[in-house]
This record gives sequence, structure tokens and C-alpha cells, in this order.
Amino acid sequence: MPEFLRLVSPGEALAKWLSAIPQSSGLRIEEIETVSALDRILAEEVASPHPLPPFARSTVDGYAVRAEDTFGASPSAPSYLRIIGEVAMGSVSTLQVSGGEATVVHTGGAIPSGANAVVMLEDTQDVPGGEIEVHRALGIGKNIIGEGEDVKQGEVVLEPGHRLRPQEIGGLMALGKLQVSVFARPRVAILSTGDEVVPAEAEPGPGQVRDVNSHSLAALVRRSGGEPVGFGIIPDHPETLYAEARRAHSSADLVVITAGSSASARDNTAAVVRRLGSPGVLVHGLAIKPGKPAILGVAEGIPVIGLPGNPVSAMVVAGLMVVPMLRRLSGEKRPSLVATVSARLAANIPSEAGREDYVPARLEASPQGWIADPVFGKSNLIFTLVRADGLIRIPPQATGLQAGSMVNVIPFD
Repeated sequence: MPEFLRLVSPGEALAKWLSAIPQSSGLRIEEIETVSALDRILAEEVASPHPLPPFARSTVDGYAVRAEDTFGASPSAPSYLRIIGEVAMGSVSTLQVSGGEATVVHTGGAIPSGANAVVMLEDTQDVPGGEIEVHRALGIGKNIIGEGEDVKQGEVVLEPGHRLRPQEIGGLMALGKLQVSVFARPRVAILSTGDEVVPAEAEPGPGQVRDVNSHSLAALVRRSGGEPVGFGIIPDHPETLYAEARRAHSSADLVVITAGSSASARDNTAAVVRRLGSPGVLVHGLAIKPGKPAILGVAEGIPVIGLPGNPVSAMVVAGLMVVPMLRRLSGEKRPSLVATVSARLAANIPSEAGREDYVPARLEASPQGWIADPVFGKSNLIFTLVRADGLIRIPPQATGLQAGSMVNVIPFD
């Protein structure tokens, strides 16, 4: 049976491809400024050099008190406390709160010695003689963040393989960590093939088309944390393609070849992947539409993927295969979270059992919620994706989806 006819489900194909690549061997590490590390993958363990917060702080404007002095307090039977001073913001007070005393504190201010709770300003009333009435009973620790309540000194707060989101950047800054070690962005070689393909800046002649795939794929790679490296447009000549693929293989962490992945006389990608090194082609053919003639391979530890030449097919397969591979090559260890939008389908979608179908859809708001309007079009029409907001996945056991049914749309953004 020809290799191309052994169609594999996308999930099985991805698992087979990823399992052929070591989890974190050979990853390059670089040190960068923390403020520039958004979405980078941490390459070191980070432990807190000090407790956070480094001192007990008030969460409200009010008075620092001994909670015991407020037990039983109510508007009809208030507790009376004498004000002995105010804690200035940005300093630690030398005041000592004893029984029957209170100090003025502000949100974020340090708790003076002896106090173990803060009564909110609105739960008090000033009275003559420098005293306050307390109208609410407090428990110990009320309205206080304790020293080290967020992070204890020496506590490991981040592990290698963690993607740095805005909250991690803030947390690292709170610890005073201005430099951070991260894994280098994977280098992704992109080879666009086809005698009919010309550069985007050229004026196409008869029978020619501008290069679309290398640019859309480069943008996808960049957004997914990789560093795209363009290798230009390769003609439909096996030796030329092999020479350029070999050059890409020697310098990249992932090689992406677009077009030439099917089974016609001018489709050379599978043969090139086999020549690049062992184990060669792992999967040739996905049980998916669009994107059936995709190739997944590994050559001497370097993953190689052959994408269909049609732009929609290339982008769909790249989203399903290239993006997860980039997570592996980036050193990221946390599982991927795929957000979906629940929407009501506006039109029937036909499908064939036995394969996964991905249909572009436009999302439209309505008083009853989101509406998913399918964008039908052939897989060589890039503006089919431009007009869409995401993809509807039709599972392999389904023979289509009916208008009015609820679907999950995988957003592009």
C-alpha cells in the first residue's frame, strides 16, 4: 500500500511526531532583561530571596488595633480606643500599640508593633479627646496581609519550562529579579516550493502566483514564539530542494516545507525528508480536511514538516502541528490551553465520517449569544481565512453539523 494512503488522525500524528523529539535536549539558553521576557519560556528555577510582602501591611484605610479590644463591639455598644499616632506610608513605625490604643494606617501601610488587626475607617466614629468609637468586632488578622503571606523566603515560585505571562513579569519584579534566563526561540526554516510561485513583490505572469505561505507561516511562527528564517522559493526540482533543505536542516531547529507534499510527479518533499536523515518520514497523510497530504518527519533529531501548498490547508495543519512542536522546542512544559467560543451554527455544514473537518467561520454577536456563520471556500483561497474569526472542528464520527446546533469555534487570535 502506498505510504500516502495510510491516513493518520491529527492527534495520533502529533503524538508520534512529538515523541520522536527529546523533551528538552540541546535547548539554547540566554539571559535577557525581565521587562523584555513576556511570553518567553523560563530556563531556570526562581526562588524568592525574601518574604513577600516583606512586612505586614494593611489592606484598608483605618486604624491598627489589638483585635481583643474590639470583641463585642457594635454600633449600639462601641469600643473606645485612644489614637496614639499615624503610620506614614513608606516607613516602618516605631509606635507600639498597647491595650486600648489605635494608630492611623493607610492601605498598603506597615502594621505597627502590637497591632494584629485593622478596623476600617467606615466602621469607626471620631469622638472628642483623641479617641474613636469602634462599631465592629474584629478577628485577629482582619484586614492585614501578613509578612510572607504571598511568598515565603526561599520558596520556589517558578520552575523551568514556565511561560512568562504579564503576572509572572510582575512577580519577578516584586522579587527584584531584573534579569532572567530563558530558552532561546526555536529557529524555523521556511522553504516555499513551486515553479509557479514568485516573490510577493513581483508582478505575477501568466500561470504564476505570489508567495503567500512563507509569509503567513512566518507570522504564525513568530506569534507562537519561534524565529522564522526564510529560505526563499525553491523550484520543483528534487536536487535543488534537497540542497536547500539540507542547508536549512544544518542551521534550524524545525524545517517547514510548503507544497510538494502530495503524491504527484512534482511532489518531492517526502523523498527529500527521507534523504535528510533517520528516521525520516513518520506520517504521510492526515485524516483531515483541509490538509490531507501533510508530511511529518524527523531527520537526525530535527523535526521536518511538509505542508500542503494551498494556503488554507497549510495554515490549518500548521496550527495543529507546528504550533505544538514549537512549544516543545521552546522548552515549555505546561499543557496547552485551547480556548473556544460557544456559538450557534447559522448554516448546515456537510462532512464525511472518518476524518476531521476544519471549517472557517465568522463570529457575529446577537442578543442570544454568538452566531457562527461558516465561510465556505476552496483551500487555495487565502481570503477564506481572512474573512473568518476562527475554525469549527467537525469530529471524525460526524457526517455534518446542522444549522441551529451549538458548536465550539477555535479563535484565530
